Amino acid sequence: MFASTPDEEDFLGILSLIFWTLSLIGVFKYVWVVLQADDHGEGGTFALYSLLCQHMRMGNNARKLSERSAKSDSQLSHFHRIGDSMVGGNKVRVWLEGNKKAQQVLLAVVMMGTCMLIGDGVLTPAISVLSAVQGIQVPAPSVTNMVIVWVSATVLIVLFMAQKYGTDKVSFLFSPIMVVWFLATPMVGVYNIAKHYPSVFKAFSPRYIFLFFKNNGKHGWLMLGGIVLCITGAEAMFADMGHFNRLSIQLAFCFVVYPSVILTYAGQAAYLIIHPNDYLQGFYKMVPTPIFWPMFLIATLAAIVASQSLITATFSVIRQSMALDYFPRMKVVHTSEDKEGQIYSPEVNYIVMVLCLVVLFGFRSATDIGNAFGVAVVFVMVITTCLVTIVMLVIWQTPWPLVIVFFSIFICVEGVYLTSVVTKVPQGGWLPFAISIIVAIIMASWNNGRQKKFDFESKNMLTKENLGKMLIDIGNFRVPGICFFYSDLLHGVPPIVSHYVRNVRALHKVLIFTTIRHIPVKTVLPTERFLVGRIGFKGVYRCVVRYGYMDMMNAENTDFVEQVVESLIEHIESSLLPLEHWELKEAGDSVTEIRYILEAKEAGAVYVLGRSELKLEKTSSYLDRVLAGTFYPFLNNICRSAHSSMKIPPQNFLEVGMCYDLN
Repeated sequence: MFASTPDEEDFLGILSLIFWTLSLIGVFKYVWVVLQADDHGEGGTFALYSLLCQHMRMGNNARKLSERSAKSDSQLSHFHRIGDSMVGGNKVRVWLEGNKKAQQVLLAVVMMGTCMLIGDGVLTPAISVLSAVQGIQVPAPSVTNMVIVWVSATVLIVLFMAQKYGTDKVSFLFSPIMVVWFLATPMVGVYNIAKHYPSVFKAFSPRYIFLFFKNNGKHGWLMLGGIVLCITGAEAMFADMGHFNRLSIQLAFCFVVYPSVILTYAGQAAYLIIHPNDYLQGFYKMVPTPIFWPMFLIATLAAIVASQSLITATFSVIRQSMALDYFPRMKVVHTSEDKEGQIYSPEVNYIVMVLCLVVLFGFRSATDIGNAFGVAVVFVMVITTCLVTIVMLVIWQTPWPLVIVFFSIFICVEGVYLTSVVTKVPQGGWLPFAISIIVAIIMASWNNGRQKKFDFESKNMLTKENLGKMLIDIGNFRVPGICFFYSDLLHGVPPIVSHYVRNVRALHKVLIFTTIRHIPVKTVLPTERFLVGRIGFKGVYRCVVRYGYMDMMNAENTDFVEQVVESLIEHIESSLLPLEHWELKEAGDSVTEIRYILEAKEAGAVYVLGRSELKLEKTSSYLDRVLAGTFYPFLNNICRSAHSSMKIPPQNFLEVGMCYDLN
């Protein structure tokens, strides 16, 4: 807000800042550089991190992969392979791979960006809809602010309720509105330019930026916190790549969105130069009276579409976080048979809706929400700049001079905006930090608890000798059918097996120790999903099921069992492994072994999952007691169950409780 009534040079300076911000950050940075750093069509901070993990030996330390497993992952069709020219030749990559502290800092930055983007998903619907609905007060000043808030809340509730129908259907409904919006607003802008100030385009000269700061000094710097809102949708555009595609976004932004927005802002500046006292409601004031209400309706609907982009981006980011074990399990539904990136999460949707309404009724002012919004937007942009710089060095191998130019320009521009928005923290800018801290605690607690559980299983897994003794003790107490024992272990036998035998005193004829692995890639082809092998005893096998972060787990239908059995048969028929230790004395050959598996399949399958209870003593570190001992059990109890997330049929599911003593 201006300290006094602004003049011509002020408006020209602001228009110049908007033009160069949109051109540099919107067009050059995001459209032509950042969108190239996708992970098989997926965007966002976690997609950038996934891309880096695929090109460096990092990110998989939590599960301590063997060289064989890592090599198998690198052979996936959707895995970005490290070129021969990069091996050992990139100093940045070598330094990051050898520096655990740097990897932890990088992960913390990624989590910060993810948390801030989730904060954007809460703030964008609130500020977009509220700002649009406030236009009612232009022709009807008697309408109170509380009425505006209630109307905005109603619009938001309808928007969130419509999410279950999917991005494609919601987009189909609103696409005509956006076409009208991007045609109508520049036409209104051109009308105001021609009527009030035809020479407004001279503001594209950077000279007016210099004059703006010269005339306004520190106050001009503080106003950058409001000017940066012109570029708020750029990060959502990147995070929403999975819902669209790179080329369509580039064409739409460069040839529709960019010129339309520039003409609209230019028209607004032209109007305000002649009517400077209307700067608080410049957009609606410049609309000619005969078309005010149609434009108000279009603006409100366009605000809904703007909200839609951040809501879907929030779905995508949380889905990626869940797949990489950084977020509790939640229901995720594919809303399109053709586009696998179009997803919907009921829990996330309703949580974000409630938070939006809390923000709306708590602030009741677009200005205060804008302060919070600006902080979140700029922080995410700075983080994206840092991550893309690393991608340029490690993956693209961009020449150092070009990397320095890219990083210097954007870290300086965004850094100046950042210094301005942080001054808004007391006026509402604290909100995205509060949301980010809460989300970060959830992510850290979940990942820490999962890591503790994995460490316990690794330390207490059964040896091959122990498994053999257990099978001998059971003798003929083998139940017909297949039993899938789920565990995080990639090697060895999980301790839950001995716990199960001690209580049930029987085992199925075919045992398959199953590990679900989420690979840091967009998707794993069905033909590459299963890694199977023998363990060394009759009817005992291992299966690793690999999913990308956009894949859906589903064991409800018979396809899962069919695919595992088919993979086992293919492995048995084509296995080149020596059979010296194979103790299939009754079968004698591969044909009998295959028949044995098929008979077990016909008898049915059961899925055994452990329900772990982590036990920590007072001697454990305070951080472990808080994260793994307090927050993780709480999150594990309130989140969606593991068998529900994996869509295991309830009638075939068996949960075994077990205490994990972590001391």
